[in-house]
Amino acid sequence: MQTPVASRPYMPDYGVLGEKEGTGLMSWSWAEQQLQSSKNFWLATRWPDGRPHVMPVWAAWDGERFWLSGGLHARKTRNLLADPRCVLTTEDALNPVVVEGIAEKVDDEQAKQTYLDLTNAKYGTDYQLDFLTPTTTAVFRVRPVWAFALLENDFAGSPTRWRFDN
Repeated sequence: MQTPVASRPYMPDYGVLGEKEGTGLMSWSWAEQQLQSSKNFWLATRWPDGRPHVMPVWAAWDGERFWLSGGLHARKTRNLLADPRCVLTTEDALNPVVVEGIAEKVDDEQAKQTYLDLTNAKYGTDYQLDFLTPTTTAVFRVRPVWAFALLENDFAGSPTRWRFDN
């Protein structure tokens, strides 16, 4: 994956400084480290009637996209199947990384094995392919569209937005 393009979000009402002031633009490598080390994420989806829906989830970042799963009857799964736009955020609200993306349900065994390998390595589990019963479980990979991060100790000088060239 190419490094996404960084810029400073336009937030004058919050006193946000220019790109070269404060901490300056944050590095993508810092954000990616947060995505890899965060154990839990918040997944935001949209009900069919437009209401927001947020749930904590396990997710694994592979350097290009997120991988996650859910029960076929779970609200988050039904929401993603109806509207694949979603947001994942790290569990650290003081130094957050927020990623907006597009979820894609994967059905092939190779993709599911990738998900299992990432999940087992990250969470110390030993799930096998038979754990992902197609009649009860959906696996998704989420392609990032943009990401945002900031540091609590430099609120005005750290906000950084990244755009992905998809």
